[in-house]
Amino acid sequence: MMSWKSVPVVLTMSVSLIALTACEEPKVDASIYESIEHCKRDPIVSDDQCESSFKEARSQHAAVAPKYSTAEDCQADFGAGKCEVAPYKSSSGGSIFMPLMAGYMMGSLLGGRRSMMSQPLYRSAQSPNSFRTAENRNVGSKTGRTTVAKSATSRPTFKSSTRSRGGFGSSGRRFGSGAT
Repeated sequence: MMSWKSVPVVLTMSVSLIALTACEEPKVDASIYESIEHCKRDPIVSDDQCESSFKEARSQHAAVAPKYSTAEDCQADFGAGKCEVAPYKSSSGGSIFMPLMAGYMMGSLLGGRRSMMSQPLYRSAQSPNSFRTAENRNVGSKTGRTTVAKSATSRPTFKSSTRSRGGFGSSGRRFGSGAT
């Protein structure tokens, strides 16, 4: 039998659970693929859709990927062998580094429509099994058709600064107008 003293505790716990559930972000349909070949094995997606979505994500990659002033800083966030030289130079002419594209996310093709643009995905050294957007939003580890938080589908922004130390999402330092 429950005592009257435990009622406030139970009530508080119930209200907290309801509040957390009510604040959960809405989910939307998406598809996550590690490669164009992986996408082409999905029976619902046409080869043309796979190719155009991959091309769209790949064309964004250099512009939206996190940028680092040293290979070591990039590897601290993404792991050894998981970074590449960006097609940008610092204002002093030095190399800029960015993570390798680990996959891509495309909008829902259910009903023949795309609800969002395609975008590149990355895997951090701290969560090597999960995909993250260029904005550092976790979209999970599941590939193929899945659901993701609606905020993860927003258009990634151009990264005009380098990160000076580890921590995907840490503050950065501008590499100046010399980046093209």
